[in-house]
Amino acid sequence: MLANWERVRPLLACPACGAGLAGDAAALRCTGPACRLAAEGAFGTVRGQPVLVDWDESILSRDDVTRSGAAPVVPFRQNVLKTWLKDHALRSGAVELARRNARAFTARLEGIPGRSPLLLVVGGGTQGIGTDALYQSPGVEVVGFDVYASERTHLVADAHAIPLRDGSVDAVWIQYVLEHVLDPWRVVAEIHRVLRPGGLVYAETPFLQHVHANAYDFTRFTHSGHRWLFRDFTEEDSGIAMGAGVQLLWTVEHLARGVTGSRTMGKAVKLAASAAQMVEQKIPYRFQRDSASSFYFVGRKSHARLRPRDMVAYYEQSAP
Repeated sequence: MLANWERVRPLLACPACGAGLAGDAAALRCTGPACRLAAEGAFGTVRGQPVLVDWDESILSRDDVTRSGAAPVVPFRQNVLKTWLKDHALRSGAVELARRNARAFTARLEGIPGRSPLLLVVGGGTQGIGTDALYQSPGVEVVGFDVYASERTHLVADAHAIPLRDGSVDAVWIQYVLEHVLDPWRVVAEIHRVLRPGGLVYAETPFLQHVHANAYDFTRFTHSGHRWLFRDFTEEDSGIAMGAGVQLLWTVEHLARGVTGSRTMGKAVKLAASAAQMVEQKIPYRFQRDSASSFYFVGRKSHARLRPRDMVAYYEQSAP
């Protein structure tokens, strides 16, 4: 369930200096005496949610966010039929895996004794695939933010400077977001900072996918690269989120779209080729790991950093 504002408010901090914030949701301001954001006065709001962004250090524009009412930077349309086709014909295995992982992740949080754990969803403006368990658990309180406001967010923020106090949440869920940030290593460092000791992180990130979200798409990761990104975490689980079959469908779609100049034709060819996913189970894991569409990672906050020379052995050991 979404946390109420009273639970979230004490966690907030200035995105520039980390100092506490004064005021209510409509007029939050930095209390750091030497902070340049304190001199600017109160942070703004859109759709009733505070916008806690250090504009000088963000890809976001104050004017664009204010003028648009913090709408998504890449507009999208909710299409029930399109969503159903994606979830049942084009990525059914990925949806089921995400559901299993979300249930397992939530169950671990529900086991924390004495209080309701806080789960931070980075990029939570739109609910991720297979994540019903995160929002339906009565024992887990969800805090959400994104670069736009929605009914699932508490504030607008940039993940490069998460406006939360150090060690303020028990877990972080970041699903298909890290490819859309300029500096994913900085974002993961921020996740590490806001997690309590021993806190958990779950990430899903692309490897072989075409550019999506237009200008707001920057980076891809191999399985080993994804592990190195989370080198300050102890790995508890990792694997393929979307396999080689899904990767093939992305390629077929964009090949057809490029040849015909038609987005609709690209989608139609992709749907016609959807049976390609069925062969994924017959592909050896070692090969599929090197040709997957995306990966997931589950880790626990640690202060024992993975060493560079560990990475060669990691590649060899990560395939059963």
